[in-house]
Amino acid sequence: MKVITWGSRGSLPASLNANVIRSKIARALEAAQGRDLSSTAAMDKFIDSYLPFAVKGTYGTNTTCVEIRTGQAEREYLVIDCGSGLRDFGAYLMKTEQIPAHVHILVTHPHWDHLHGFPFFVPAYIPGNRIDIYAYHEDIEQAFRKQQSDPFFPVSMDVMQADITFHQLNENDPFELNGCRIQSMQQHPGISYGYRLSRDGKVVVFSSDSEHKSDAHDDKYPFIEFFSDADLLIFDAQYTLTDSLYAKEDWGHSSNIMGVELAMRAGVKHLCLFHSEPTASDDELDQILESTKRYAVLHDSSYELDVSHAYDGMELDI
Repeated sequence: MKVITWGSRGSLPASLNANVIRSKIARALEAAQGRDLSSTAAMDKFIDSYLPFAVKGTYGTNTTCVEIRTGQAEREYLVIDCGSGLRDFGAYLMKTEQIPAHVHILVTHPHWDHLHGFPFFVPAYIPGNRIDIYAYHEDIEQAFRKQQSDPFFPVSMDVMQADITFHQLNENDPFELNGCRIQSMQQHPGISYGYRLSRDGKVVVFSSDSEHKSDAHDDKYPFIEFFSDADLLIFDAQYTLTDSLYAKEDWGHSSNIMGVELAMRAGVKHLCLFHSEPTASDDELDQILESTKRYAVLHDSSYELDVSHAYDGMELDI
């Protein structure tokens, strides 16, 4: 499997304005003084070797949208959630002429940051495309239609010419899509669902918009089994540990610290921090990633846990 992140911010899209770009350029020019930049190869080496990710790139601006690519069938795709990253995914399909396409969309829950990319998903407006939307929420089609109705949006879903079908899932019943066996677990105070996808002995768990409280320390905490032996755990780490326990308790999100502890208890190989705080800068997210790696070593130095932080455009081979 290949996992492609089209959007990883939480709550709402993050801004990336002219002042931020100017600051990145200034820091790169300062770091470049006295270095060989006489060729493209030399410049690439400088960028890759001497610039932190916060300077040479960005964690991105889009809200939740993750593609699970299996290669099961040509022009058939599996996507989790319809945040603003879905617009970029649609642009990719159009640019690469991967249409007509059959897109399966798993929806975790109907909060706006997980739906608001759908009105801008260009393939949905083109006849011949097929879009199947799967969710556990009985009113999911109503939620999609409501956001594209007056007074919220000028173009209704009825204008979309693709074949769009909504599917009601049965809780706790495993099912298969695009070559993956999929299991689910309820999480988040607003009733969100995590997904566990298995294929050819590999496991990816998507557990964004989840909150873990004091019962997370119980020996039989159900998420340990749900995460067990995952090759990749995509985990909600929007808040600091303090905020998740006190100031923002019951807001439905977790922390990097809880992610490390649960991942290690479950035997996870790779922890990917996700659903990042939209007000956090690239530098702050860099710091969160580094502090998470340090905490993982301090928590259990014998456990080799790979830790990354999701960003728009990230690709992971599983």
